[in-house]
Amino acid sequence: MSSNSKKILILAGDGIGPEVMGEVKRTLGWFEKRRCTGFETEDGLVGGCAFDKHGTPLTDATMQKAIDADAVLLGAVGGPKWDNLPFKDKPERGLLRLRKDMELFANLRPALVFDALAEASSLKTELVKGLDIMIVRELTGGRS
Repeated sequence: MSSNSKKILILAGDGIGPEVMGEVKRTLGWFEKRRCTGFETEDGLVGGCAFDKHGTPLTDATMQKAIDADAVLLGAVGGPKWDNLPFKDKPERGLLRLRKDMELFANLRPALVFDALAEASSLKTELVKGLDIMIVRELTGGRS
């Protein structure tokens, strides 16, 4: 890893997460080739897939890798397959542990509406056409 490389832990998770993270890896590759930016990526398990393999939604080893990384990219967790698990084993517990142990306070949710899909919205077309915003979701409610 070169001195300007960044260490990224990729936690694809469940559902659409692996597909999304596949595209993220393609994007990171593009930057490495064209922008002289280096990335050292490692994959880890979180959520239902982690429970299936390890009996827990997030192992201590994966948590430590997340803490040691420069960035953690998370896909999605959960799905109907794991709905009947006890509360402590639910896939979402992995996400919640990441938030708590890493002392995270917000997440970013981009929202972009493509013109070709504006009319498919339940909102008025003139309100959503051209929409391109970033929603910052605060995660600390109830803490003092």
